[in-house]
Order: sequence, then structure tokens, then C-alpha cells
Amino acid sequence: MTLLSLLQTNPTLLSGFCLALGLFVGSFLNVVVYRLPLMMERTWKRECREFLKLDEVTTTDSKDTETGSTTKQPEVPPEEKFNLMVPRSACPSCGSMISVWQNIPVISWLLLRGNCGNCKHPISVEYPLVELLTAILSMAVAMKFGATIQLVFALVFTWALISLALIDFHTTLLPDSITLPLLWLGLLISLKPVFVAAPDAIVGAAAGYMILWLVFQAFKLVTGKEGMGFGDFKLLGALGAWLGWAKLPLIVLLSSLTGAIIGIMMMVFFKHQRSQAIPFGPYLAIAGWIALMWGDQIVSMYTGQMGLQ
Repeated sequence: MTLLSLLQTNPTLLSGFCLALGLFVGSFLNVVVYRLPLMMERTWKRECREFLKLDEVTTTDSKDTETGSTTKQPEVPPEEKFNLMVPRSACPSCGSMISVWQNIPVISWLLLRGNCGNCKHPISVEYPLVELLTAILSMAVAMKFGATIQLVFALVFTWALISLALIDFHTTLLPDSITLPLLWLGLLISLKPVFVAAPDAIVGAAAGYMILWLVFQAFKLVTGKEGMGFGDFKLLGALGAWLGWAKLPLIVLLSSLTGAIIGIMMMVFFKHQRSQAIPFGPYLAIAGWIALMWGDQIVSMYTGQMGLQ
């Protein structure tokens, strides 16, 4: 019996497999959360230098063999290769490379007692927490959808939302390199359909973008300030593409409620100033995941209590 057939017939084994898979995916998501904003920043700087013709160059002496004169020749320093795979992960304090045994999700952090194995510099507890969160949410998705095609795409959806939420929390950025592929993938899988039919997905994508765009324009008209970024529009559009237009009111309501609760807690317990901007992306991601998992039940419960069924 193959592993696939075992997973299809044994829900407990499937949940355990997704739990373990989530740990390793969570380790990779830590890399994405840290490196992707840096990659974006490098790209912006390079594009700005090119546009303004401000490329930083050094010069070297070049001697003409015929005349014997020496001239200055520009030498463009090579840019260090930096992406999600290269260079290898290293301690930000001492620069020592992280070995394989030091990179085992959660376990390595515990064995090292949260410190670098070389210089003993503290390693943020966020790393194992992200790995645990990814593992738990992956297992929850497996328990919800079982061994189906929905599980595969629900895992991708979950991992993308975790990445977006953490990046937005740290940098107030929602990278197009994640939000746009997420949106297009949601539209493509609606052709099957996996979660919703194509008409619902198309209207959901358009309506999701337009809802927050209109809120943005109204807020700007009244206050003269920009209340949110364009990445939020794209993320809600992506959620609409995956879950359909009917789930959008629930997502907006849940994200606003979550944002209000967390915002109050941050002001009360962490002295967060009201004037400080709070990214909206994490709340949209939380609401979108809840809608994926229990959206139908929440809507049915609400309409039943309101006597709309």
C-alpha cells in the first residue's frame, strides 16, 4: 500500500502528516517573511538608481599601451546574490552558518535554548512559534477537508496567508509576488470548481478589490489622509476569488472585529499610540482563513437566528 493510499484511508495519519509538513513549511515561511521584504527593497533601490542614472560605480586605473596614458575606467561592483534560497541561513550576530541539525523546526530552537550555537546570541521566539502555528493550521485544514483536492489548495491558501500576515505585521507591506499569484490561482481553480464556481470567484475578486478601494477613497476625501495601502485591496480581491463574493461581508466584518479587539489590547497592554498605523493585512488574513474553515456554518447560524432561512 502506497503512502498516498494510506493517507486517503487513515484520517489520523493524514492529520499527522500535515502537522509534520507544516513544521517544515513554517521553517521556510520564516525565510520568506525575513528575506522577501529585503529582496523587494533591493529591487526598488536598483530601479531607482537606474531611473535616476545614479548607479554607484568605482573606478580603476587603465593604462593605454600605445600612448602610455592612464585613464579612469568605471567598474560596477557585482551585486551579491540574494533570494529565498541563496545565501544559506546564518546567525545575524556572528555570521556563522546554520547547520542542518540546528535548522530542525522547533526542536533545534529548544535544544539550543533559543540561542545561536556559536555566539549564544538570542534567537527570536517568533521562529518556533511560526513553525508551530503553520503546523497546527495545516493539521486543522487536513481535519476539515480530508484527503481531497480541496486540502491541497487549502494548504497553499493557508501558507500564503501566514506569510502575508507576518510580512505586513513587520513591514506594513503586502507583496504583489504573493497577493497577485494568490488571486489568479483562486480564479483558476474556480474553473473546476474547488471551493466556488467561476462566476462567484470573478465577482468576488472584483468586489473584494472595489470594496476597500471605495473605503480608501471615501476616507481620503473626508480626512485628506490615506487610511490603508493598495495591498489590502488586492488581498481582499484574492480572498473573494477563493471564497466567492458571498463570503466578503463576513470577511470584512470578521477582519474589522478582529482589528478592533487586537487594537484595543495593544493600546491597553502595550501602550500602542492611536496615531500609530496598524496594518490591516493580518486581520484580513485571519478573517479569510476563518471564512475558509467555518464560513458556511457562521453564515447559516446567523441567517437562522435572523429568521432568513
